[in-house]
Amino acid sequence: MIISIASGKGGTGKTTVAVNLALSIRDAQYLDCDVEEPNANIFLKTSIRESEDVTVEIPEIDYKRCDFCGKCADFCVYNALAVVPSKVLVFPELCHSCGGCKLVCPKDAIKWKRRPIGKIEHGSSENIDFYQGILNIGESSATPLIKSLKKKIDKGKTVIIDSPPGVACPVIEAVQGSDYCILVTEPTPFGLHDLKLAVETVKHLKIPFGVVINQDGIGDDRVEYFCRDNKIPILMKIPHDEEISRLYSMGIPFVEELTDWHGRFKELLVHVKEQLEERLR
Repeated sequence: MIISIASGKGGTGKTTVAVNLALSIRDAQYLDCDVEEPNANIFLKTSIRESEDVTVEIPEIDYKRCDFCGKCADFCVYNALAVVPSKVLVFPELCHSCGGCKLVCPKDAIKWKRRPIGKIEHGSSENIDFYQGILNIGESSATPLIKSLKKKIDKGKTVIIDSPPGVACPVIEAVQGSDYCILVTEPTPFGLHDLKLAVETVKHLKIPFGVVINQDGIGDDRVEYFCRDNKIPILMKIPHDEEISRLYSMGIPFVEELTDWHGRFKELLVHVKEQLEERLR
C-alpha cells in the first residue's frame, strides 16, 4: 500500500505524521519527496549508504546544421530557447525536457545532453528502507527529481511518501498513484484555507483521503466543521503538547518516548485500510 502525506500549507506537520507512522509499522519504505528541503532523516537517523545523481536532458545545438530559423524558440512555451543572429541561447533551468524543439527543427540540428539536477540518497534502519531526494541549489523544477525518486517504490512494502507543501506540480507528482492520501492540517484559518485547496487537489486525482489535525487546541473548530460537513474522515488529532514539541526540537519522534502513540498510529493505518476496503465493495 502506498500512503502519501500531504497538506496545502507548509509547517503543518507532514513529516511529523509521516515519520511517526513509519516507525509504528513494520517493514516500511519511506520516500522523502520534499526534495527542496528534505528533513525526515533528522528524525529517522538512517545510515545513508548509497547516492546517485539524477539528470535531465536539455537541447544542444549542432551549428553545422542550424540555420537559425527560430522554430525551436517559437515552439518552446517555457522560453528555454532564444534565437539571435548566429546563436541559439539555451536556458537549462527553464527547459522541461519535453522534446518538442527537436521535433519541430527542420534541419535536425538539435541533440541532447544530460544535466544534473540533484541526487537520490538511500539508507536504512532496522525497520525502514529510506530514500530522499535532494534538489540542487538554484533548480526551479522539483518534479523530475520526484519522478525519479518514486521509481524506487517497493510495492511489497507499506510505502510512506512525504510530499512537498502546497498544491503545485511537485505535490501532484508526489501523491499521484497513491492508494491513500493523509492530509495534515492545523486548526487555524490558514490551515483551513489551504486544507480546502489540498482537498480539491486529491479529489481531482481521485485519491481516497482523510485528515489528521496537528496542534489540536491552538485554534478553533472550523476545520472539524468543514470535515464533518464534507464527510471527510478525521483520522487522528495530535494535541498542542509541550512534551511532543520538546521531543521534536531534539529530533526525537514522539512515538519513541510516548509509547502509547504507537498504538494510535497503528489504529490510523487500520482506519485507512478499512476505508479502502469499503471503496472496493
